[in-house]
Amino acid sequence: MLSQTHIQTVKATIPLLANAGTALTTYFYERMFTHNPELKNVFNMTHQKTGRQPAALFDAIAAYATYIDDLDVLEDAVMRIAHKHTSFNIQPEQYEIVGHHLIETLRELASDDFTPAVEEAWVAAYGQLADIFIKIEGDLYQQRAAAEGGWEGFREFRIAAKSPESDLVTSFVFEPVDGKKVIDFQPGQYIGIKVHPEGSQYEEIRQYSLSTAPNGNTYRISVKREGDDSTAGVLSNYLHNHLNVGDIVELMPPAGDFYLKQSASPVVLISAGVGLTPMQAMLDTLAQQQHQYPISYLHACKTPTQHSFKQHVESLMSALDMQVYTWYENSPKLNYGEFEGTLQIEAVKDKLPLNSGDFYLCGPVPFMLSVKQQLVNVGVDNDRIHYELFGPHQDL
Repeated sequence: MLSQTHIQTVKATIPLLANAGTALTTYFYERMFTHNPELKNVFNMTHQKTGRQPAALFDAIAAYATYIDDLDVLEDAVMRIAHKHTSFNIQPEQYEIVGHHLIETLRELASDDFTPAVEEAWVAAYGQLADIFIKIEGDLYQQRAAAEGGWEGFREFRIAAKSPESDLVTSFVFEPVDGKKVIDFQPGQYIGIKVHPEGSQYEEIRQYSLSTAPNGNTYRISVKREGDDSTAGVLSNYLHNHLNVGDIVELMPPAGDFYLKQSASPVVLISAGVGLTPMQAMLDTLAQQQHQYPISYLHACKTPTQHSFKQHVESLMSALDMQVYTWYENSPKLNYGEFEGTLQIEAVKDKLPLNSGDFYLCGPVPFMLSVKQQLVNVGVDNDRIHYELFGPHQDL
């Protein structure tokens, strides 16, 4: 049980955490993977190499220590992380492993300051946080298992179709091996996919947005081939180069707290690069629902040959009250509604529902940081800006 003394003790260690910085979480992961290498089948090891995961974990620990007496502040972050955890099929016993290594890391790196009182406080604090996540994730697992077409744990799916969408993006359609229905999802959500690439020591789990409206029978994702040579994305390149129609993968049920809200209001979708994938599910759903309010779709990409779903989006314009604007970093020719350079809200702000629309963002973090600030600058309320981030949790 977390007491007021525990809370005060944890908050008093915030300067200690700040001084340690990401060295603390880097050490934690090295320790955990040394003692529990099986967890390399769960964690994205590329994020370990780049430092993104240790940095994200440090920010999360510092935020928890700061707001441990006012956890409502962290509600959105907790829900986003819980959804992500369920796409990895995280189980309660794994929290025990993580907690053990976190406490031992604090003991080994801050031996002089890690008194029995500090240890007791952090054990209680971590226990509270683990219980919160275990409860939320358990409820999510149960809800998805009980829904029509739902399931718990990983389920086998067969690749039913594979088709290129642009120079870098390919779509994959998955059908369940058992031939049964699949659970519906909210447009904007993602699925966790698990494969064991040939020659790889570990299984790989990644999350990809569902890129068309739910149909109860299949799922579709659209995957960008990431990087090249030493920076090549392990799973994205494996999907592109080695998996074909008929091959089997394992999927978790759809997850994610970024999705199209059901509201009688204008909608603005803003994406960059492969960030357009959840927007396709949203647009297809809006078309099916015969949405009666204006829709604006703003997209940015490097070149026209990297512009996925361009013709599909244009085909929906006759069914929807929709305006489409596109920014290319490099294009030999610009047509109506197309701009050169990076996406600029200022160029189209007079045509956007700044005071009444819901704005949905997805793309690289620097892109979303820029666009969100641009939207705020032209008067869009923060509560109407929704965004999706992949990789370790962070906020815009």
